[in-house]
Parts: sequence; structure tokens; C-alpha cells
Amino acid sequence: MSENGVTREKILKDYPRMGPDDHFTFECRPGVCCFTRCCQDVSIVLTPYDVLRLTRALRMDSSEFLEKYTLSGFTEKPRFPVVLLKMQGEKKRCPFVGEEGCKVYGNRPWACRMYPLGAAEPQNPNPDEHGFHFLIREELCKGHGEGRSWSVREWVSDQGIEEYDMMGASFKALMLHPEWTKKGEALTPAQLDMLYMACYDLDRFRRFVFESRFLEYFDVDEARVEALQTDDEELLDFAMQWLRFSLFGDKTMRVRHSVMEARQGAAGAEEPAAPPAR
Repeated sequence: MSENGVTREKILKDYPRMGPDDHFTFECRPGVCCFTRCCQDVSIVLTPYDVLRLTRALRMDSSEFLEKYTLSGFTEKPRFPVVLLKMQGEKKRCPFVGEEGCKVYGNRPWACRMYPLGAAEPQNPNPDEHGFHFLIREELCKGHGEGRSWSVREWVSDQGIEEYDMMGASFKALMLHPEWTKKGEALTPAQLDMLYMACYDLDRFRRFVFESRFLEYFDVDEARVEALQTDDEELLDFAMQWLRFSLFGDKTMRVRHSVMEARQGAAGAEEPAAPPAR
């Protein structure tokens, strides 16, 4: 993986590490000569919470949003679905940027909020190593040295990054799950589809939960079942729990006692299977 064309290894080795109280000077606004130019010909990886926010802001079904505005790929190891914002036209411009700037600014993705900061973490951290921020300087961007001075802490708060980090914590935990390194075989197409659905295609995942026999297998509190029908943040958190259960066997879901009784005595019985690819 790389950030703005710079490899993760180079960032960890060469980039000055910034703590919460380190400062930088930066401003992005109409009138700066490069305004909106950074919103074209760029790879923007969308997190599950990015997709959730954009889908709801545009009042679209998640399947429709993913089809119209994104491209899908996979990481190498582990093989994990990745969703990128689809650029448009000859200039490969973000579909949500106009002459006045970002048209979905209040729901812009995490990567857009962070800029010009990047975030990195050591791959195998020890007690003396911690995640850190670093400053991204590109020839294209003329916002450096403009406007006021920001501490990293102030920028993160002002740009609403804390909420995105909080909502992304369960997804991050899933991606860094230690069982990934133990898996000897690649995920099946059905498992990859399940990963993609539960992480990004929340409306399809909601239909899976309520229109399949899912709730016959799993004991889910009635209040939570009600919340899952309308609360997208609750549904996303539930989806991460389901993936940890179905992929790694974590005890994040409760199988109904009646289901367990029906399975007792069956040699090699397994937990309820993952949803089929659709």
C-alpha cells in the first residue's frame, strides 16, 4: 500500500513523525491557485464509514452507490476487498467536486479530511513504537504556509476526524485481526462477497439479516434488532461482529440455544454458514 505514491516503508523510515502538539501551517480555500486540483487523478480509498456517510448524504441505496461511484479491488495479503472512489472524465475528477468546491463536504471521506496530514503505524509495534502523523507535501498543493498554524490535535478535531476514527475502529480491528496471518488458504469467493457486503454494501447486508433465516440462528437482543432496521451505525458495528464470528470464530455472536441443541451429537458440526455470494 502507498499514500500519494509514497510507499509505507518510506513513510515509516524517512518521514518526520508528528505528535498531537506539533504544528503546521496550512489552508485550503477558494482563491488558492490549486483549489480543487487535488481532487482529480487521485486514488481515494473509501472506508466502510465513508461509504455509509456518502450513501446516506446522497439518499442512495448502497448497492446503487457502489455501482455508480466506486471501483473495487483487493489487497494482496490478506486478500481483502478495497473500495476506491471512481474518478470521472478525461481529467479523472472526483464526481462530488464542482467549481465551488466539494459538494459533499460535510460527509467527505476520511482521506480528504486528513489532508495534508497522513497517518501511519509500525507494522509490528513494540512498547516503544506508536502510530504517528506526518505532513504530506506535494508540488501541486500551494496551501502550505497559508492561513493559520494548526497543531495536529487541533486539525483532527476541526476536521471531524475523531468521529471517523471512532466509527472505523471495529473495521481496523477486523483488518488487523491476528487470524489473518494464520490462514493457510485464501478466502472463497462466497467469503469475499460476504466481506464486501458486510463492510460496504450495508443495505444488502440489512436485507440479508432480515430476509434470510439469520435471526432464526442467532440470538440478538430485541432492542438491537429494532435498531438494526434503521440505525446504519449500529448495523455497521453489528456487521463487523458478524464477520469476526463467521471468519475467525470469535465469540461475538450468540447462536440460539435451540439451534445448538439441534446440532448436538452431529460429528464435526459447524456454526451457521456464511451468507452465499449474490
